[in-house]
Amino acid sequence: MSVIRLFTSLSAAAMLSACVTVNVYFPEAEIENAAKAFVEDVIGDTPAADAPKADAPTTMNWRVALATSAIAAADLTIESPAIRSIQARMTERFQSKLEAHFNSGALGFKRDGTIDIRDQAKVPLSERASLKQIVADENRDRAAVYREIAVANEHPEWEADIRTTFAEQWIAQARKGWYYQVADGSWKQK
Repeated sequence: MSVIRLFTSLSAAAMLSACVTVNVYFPEAEIENAAKAFVEDVIGDTPAADAPKADAPTTMNWRVALATSAIAAADLTIESPAIRSIQARMTERFQSKLEAHFNSGALGFKRDGTIDIRDQAKVPLSERASLKQIVADENRDRAAVYREIAVANEHPEWEADIRTTFAEQWIAQARKGWYYQVADGSWKQK
């Protein structure tokens, strides 16, 4: 009889231990702060008309923001050689090729964290094929950076949440006159 009790007790203990779930929360606030700083670095300084008022707090450099985030959640990683390389390409591409098309209204930020050609008529015919390739390159880098951040944090399941957080920051930091996609898929001008 004691062997049966021992077996039953061990079986119950094994079942209870198998039911233990470790919940790793998505560090939303930390990712939001890092996304905000990342987007600011890519887009660059906002024009004077869109700049915050003198008494408004200024945004920190993204490396400082990341260090601050690291204090709040020591396990959050958003800087790696791959992420820095992607960000450098995105910054150069934005400043040299994309910004003018956002300013003209040809491009817009999509709800899914990518960009799209919103109004092809605002792009000279001779530049359309080139712009389509530039947009494809940008969207490939955006997908890669969202994935890299998730992988760097050893939580690939966070990729969709990271994408959503970044999408919100791209739209939030769009300059006056730029377009972004709303929930029903239509475009709205900021």
